[in-house]
Amino acid sequence: MEHAAELGNKMPDEPLLFLKPPSSLVGHGDRVELPSQSQQVEHEGELGVVMGRTARKLSETDNPLSYVFGYTCINDVTARDLQRKDVQFTRGKGFDTFCPVGPWIITDLDPTNVAVTTRVNGEVKQNGNTRDMAFPVSFLITYISSIMTLYPGDLIATGTPAGVSRMKHGDTVEVEVGGIGILRNSVYDPTAGSQFSG
Repeated sequence: MEHAAELGNKMPDEPLLFLKPPSSLVGHGDRVELPSQSQQVEHEGELGVVMGRTARKLSETDNPLSYVFGYTCINDVTARDLQRKDVQFTRGKGFDTFCPVGPWIITDLDPTNVAVTTRVNGEVKQNGNTRDMAFPVSFLITYISSIMTLYPGDLIATGTPAGVSRMKHGDTVEVEVGGIGILRNSVYDPTAGSQFSG
């Protein structure tokens, strides 16, 4: 909710869905590459939900969390200027390397009350808790499964706390989710590649 406020967006009555392509996925320790098309690429630290069973048209009485395999850290990297320009989110969130995930999946976690912290070069930029999410994980699974079938291995990014900020060449970005660990990635600008040491 605080992230919506910092962007000047009205809180939606329903979750706003978007898709990130498989080519956006990278792992812990991989580089996030800044595209030439954007001048404002930002981090969004989030809890990630990895589905374990096929879920279609679930209700809350179906115990949606029982369909989850486990939880991980996600950096939902976003080209904010392109997101605003395009209105829909495909380009702004879909570049190669724009979905770092890891460092592993934890299968025994209560997603209703875990800290989500993002640091850039050691400085805390985001510090939130999943208890403050506009839509809890169980509701997100129910809502999404009413629209599209979720399959084992599908990954849901659940939303980010306030404090998103621009990433630049040479930065180290860490997304830490309580009970899971720290996802760490460096940021790379190909136009400054000869100076890159990370």
